[in-house]
Amino acid sequence: MKIAPELWLPNRTDKLPADIAYLREKYPRETWDEHRNFGETAAFWLQMHDMFRELGGMLKSATHQFREDAIAPDDFHRFFTPRLRYFLQHLEGHHQVEDYNYFPLFRSHDKRLIVGFDLLEEDHEVIHEQLAASAETARAMLAALHEEGDARRFAADAYADKSDKLLDWLLRHLDDEEDLVIPSILEHTEGALFGR
Repeated sequence: MKIAPELWLPNRTDKLPADIAYLREKYPRETWDEHRNFGETAAFWLQMHDMFRELGGMLKSATHQFREDAIAPDDFHRFFTPRLRYFLQHLEGHHQVEDYNYFPLFRSHDKRLIVGFDLLEEDHEVIHEQLAASAETARAMLAALHEEGDARRFAADAYADKSDKLLDWLLRHLDDEEDLVIPSILEHTEGALFGR
């Protein structure tokens, strides 16, 4: 799919246009969990997204504290490393499940959703590239934890730049994905979409 430049994830600063998220107005976000068709899959989807938001925010906060020397290198390492590993592995796995299992179901059930889910898959590719760059700079930062002088600071700055961009793009993507997925579930039901 050819994506309009303003819809490419690094350029997207606002929610998806109404012709792509065509059910968003019919099912406003604040009504989702009260809807009779809001089931386990919808709830789990939102819980996973909230976990990524929360964990991403924790990693960002810890990194910025470390850059300001508010956390000792060893304390930072103990806090940061397992959480980053969890975040990166689960985000990649979550996107694969969506791309190969869920998104095809949405597309096949409602042809109006094809453009939106193509766009979300393109988002996943952009996020994956940024995720790989973030992981690489994280390794360099962790390797420089006990360096003296500017080396540690430069490594932390490089990681913060990549990870902040990743988180910004991820937050935009998660909101947009929810605006397609949850209203579609409410419209078509989990039983019709997923055979439940």
